[in-house]
Amino acid sequence: MRQYPQPECHSAVMTLQLRVYVPPHPLIKHWLAIARNAATPSSLFRTSMTELGRWLTYEAIRDWLPTKDVTLETPLATCPGTFVDPEVPMAMVPILRAGLALLDGAQTLLPLASIYHLGFVRNEATLEASCYLNKLPDSFDPQTRILIPEPMLATGGTIISVMAELTKRGIDPAMVRIISVVTAPPALQKLSAAYPSLHVYTAAIDEQVNEHGFIVPGLGDAGDRTFGT
Repeated sequence: MRQYPQPECHSAVMTLQLRVYVPPHPLIKHWLAIARNAATPSSLFRTSMTELGRWLTYEAIRDWLPTKDVTLETPLATCPGTFVDPEVPMAMVPILRAGLALLDGAQTLLPLASIYHLGFVRNEATLEASCYLNKLPDSFDPQTRILIPEPMLATGGTIISVMAELTKRGIDPAMVRIISVVTAPPALQKLSAAYPSLHVYTAAIDEQVNEHGFIVPGLGDAGDRTFGT
């Protein structure tokens, strides 16, 4: 199995062209530790996921948001300025249900992004993912930037299905960024083979996926812990 060491600085782990970023921000490390802790109550776990959604999105949109340069007037003088370009479409595709845990934090930074929900459920025996809700449009503007909030990338079945739905609707994988709290090699290897131009932003890369499809040490079931069910 290919190893994915966690870098000490903000750098990329390369598998073919897939870029996996593990930002060293202390707040990301702090909220990850809270999320990992089995003693963290559901209400605080939700807060940790919101904060991780916020800070991972902050890192993911560096040099990615479309901008336009303008000339503007301050109260004292004329000067150059830069705005985020509202004409370039942006969308977020949270994967239900656990992806909702990261959505609030991400949405605070991308308030104009359209939100399209995808719901997947995993067969606990076969670990195969099946879609039960698809609110994607029939097609996307090819310039659309897509952010996918997904707390766990474990076996990779769900995220590969999501990418297939997006690409058949006209999305270039190079325009997609995934934020994920914890990832594991099986999912990253599948993404690298199928969609090598993707960018993934994660708080941690854990080395093991157990026989039940859970990342170890991981977070447990992020959906159950978020919603207390």
